[in-house]
Amino acid sequence: MLKVGLTGSIAVGKSYVCEVFRELGAFVLDADLTARQVVKPHTRGWNLIVKNFGTEILNPDGSVNRTKLGQIVFSDESKRLLLNSIVHPLIIEAQNEWLKECERKNPDGIAIIDAALMIESGSWVRFDKIIVVWCEPSVQLDRLMKRDNLTEEEALKRIRAQMPQEEKKKYADFLIDTSAGFQATREQVVRVFEELKTLQRLKT
Repeated sequence: MLKVGLTGSIAVGKSYVCEVFRELGAFVLDADLTARQVVKPHTRGWNLIVKNFGTEILNPDGSVNRTKLGQIVFSDESKRLLLNSIVHPLIIEAQNEWLKECERKNPDGIAIIDAALMIESGSWVRFDKIIVVWCEPSVQLDRLMKRDNLTEEEALKRIRAQMPQEEKKKYADFLIDTSAGFQATREQVVRVFEELKTLQRLKT
């Protein structure tokens, strides 16, 4: 099985890219979904977050309020690093289980894991190939402001809290530029998927 890491900064269009890969027949794991699962109420991750950040970051139903937690960690570097140190090991554990499951289902398949902080956390080394999704900075800023209803200042703070896009691109085996919208992005995803299938055939 070919193990592929997919990454990119905030609001660059990773979700749409993953959607197309899934439609084409790849196994795709959304890191955001995994991040939510590992902090579900009363899990190990949830307990550690409540212990370190207090109960004020919880919703009335006991789930983690991601907006409140986001406001804390994006304005304090040490809190952001603390949160990452809690969540990352749990996410990697869950991802490894998922990869094993995919391999059982189809040893000749292509499994893609989407994770925003794959390069920063060093977990990119586990993959056969890396895809970096990116877009023009002005497009990214506009998308983030609209998506999360943020001011320009708030959006820039979140963008700057991550590794610069140009830096991420250096790790890429494949680049997908989403700046020009859905159709142009889709064509690139189809092209990359064909190349991945070729690599998988050569691997076997």
